[in-house]
Amino acid sequence: MSKTAQEVYSQIVNILSLDERLRLATLILNDLTQQNVSVVERSDTWSEQDQLELVTFSLQYAATIFSEAEEP
Repeated sequence: MSKTAQEVYSQIVNILSLDERLRLATLILNDLTQQNVSVVERSDTWSEQDQLELVTFSLQYAATIFSEAEEP
């Protein structure tokens, strides 16, 4: 019977020392990068327009916050 990730974590990983948990995390991440696994779908990425709108909003928000902070 296969275990869920939560079961493996609770029964095995959680009892490991911090060093061993970090070593396990490194092994898992290295394995995933070597397999060239794509976990980000193209539809989940931001378009150039999305990024531009975020920057514009952020700069406008920062200008508002800093202008309010300068008022006596």
